[in-house]
Amino acid sequence: MKHAHTRALPRRRPSRPAGHTVRLTEWMNRELPGLVVTLDRSIRNGYDVDTADALDVAGRNAIYQVLDDLLAVLFPGAFSKEKVTKEDLGFFLQDAIRHITFHLAGLIRSVFEYRCPHDRCDNCTCQDRAENALRSLISGLPGIRSVLLQDIQAAYEGDPAARSADEIVLSYPCIEAIATHRLAHMLYTLGVPLIPRIMSERAHSRTGIDIHPGADIGPRFFIDHGTGVVIGETSRIGRNVKLYQGVTLGALSFPLDEHGTPVKGIKRHPDVQDDVVIYANATILGGKTVIGKGAEIGGNTWITSSVPPGAKVYSRRQGDSGPTGRGATRRRRTT
Repeated sequence: MKHAHTRALPRRRPSRPAGHTVRLTEWMNRELPGLVVTLDRSIRNGYDVDTADALDVAGRNAIYQVLDDLLAVLFPGAFSKEKVTKEDLGFFLQDAIRHITFHLAGLIRSVFEYRCPHDRCDNCTCQDRAENALRSLISGLPGIRSVLLQDIQAAYEGDPAARSADEIVLSYPCIEAIATHRLAHMLYTLGVPLIPRIMSERAHSRTGIDIHPGADIGPRFFIDHGTGVVIGETSRIGRNVKLYQGVTLGALSFPLDEHGTPVKGIKRHPDVQDDVVIYANATILGGKTVIGKGAEIGGNTWITSSVPPGAKVYSRRQGDSGPTGRGATRRRRTT
C-alpha cells in the first residue's frame, strides 16, 4: 500500500510576544509626560518657528509648489506637469498665473507679518507690501524669461556637447538653478524675507548649485556641469560669464562686532566682470576682489586679490615651462 504524499506546511514565523507591546506602552506612559514637558519648555523659551506669528509651518512645501508653477510658466514644455499644446498655451498661462497669484500672495503676506515684530516695522502695512512685491514679480516674468533665453543661448554656444536648446532646458541642472535664482533674486531685491532663500536652497538640493538669492548675476550666464558651485550673497557677476563645477565665489573672512558676532550687510564676496571664464574648482574670495573683464581663471586656483582685465591665472606643476602644465598647484602665474 502506497502512502499518500502530504505537502509540508510552511513554517510560520513566531509572533512577537505580547509582552513587547505591553512594555513599550508602559515605557511611553512613564516617560512621555516628562519628555513632552521638557520639549515644551525648550520650544517656548528657546528658538522655534512660531505659528502664532503667522508663519505657516507648511509654508516650505507650499513655496516649493509655487516655485514649480513659476518654472512651468517660464518654460511650460520643460517644467509643466502635463503636456501644454500651442492651442492651450494661453489658457494654461492664465490659469497658472492666477493660481500662483492667489497662493503666493498669502505666503508673501505671511512672511512679512512674521518678520514685522523682529524688524520692528510697526508703521508698515504687510498687506500692501505683499501685494506690491507680488505684482512686481508677476509683471517681471516676461523679463526674467527673456534673460533666461540668453542664458540658454550662452549654454548652447559654450558647450560643444549641447545638441539643441531643448536638450539644455530639459536636462542641464544649471537652467533650473539659474531660473530659480532669477525668480528668488527679484523677491530678494523687493525685500521679501525667507521665501527667496527657501527657493534657492531647493535648487541647491536638486542641482548641487548653491547660489544665494542676493547675488547679482547678468545675462548670458552659464554653469557647465555645476556640481559644487557656490556663489555668495554679495557677489556681482557681469554679462557672458562661464563657470565650471566646483567654483566658489566666497568670503575671505567675517568681520566681527564687539560681541563677536559676524557683521551683517557688508560686501563679503567677489565681483566678476563681463566675459570671464572660471574653470573647475577655482576658489575666489573676498569682497574687495575683482576679476577683470575678459580674464581667464584656471582650475584649482586660489585667488584672494583682484585680477586685471584680460589676465590669465592658472596653476602649474613645478618644473613645467609653460601655461599647459597640469597637476598639483605649486604657484599662481598671471600673464
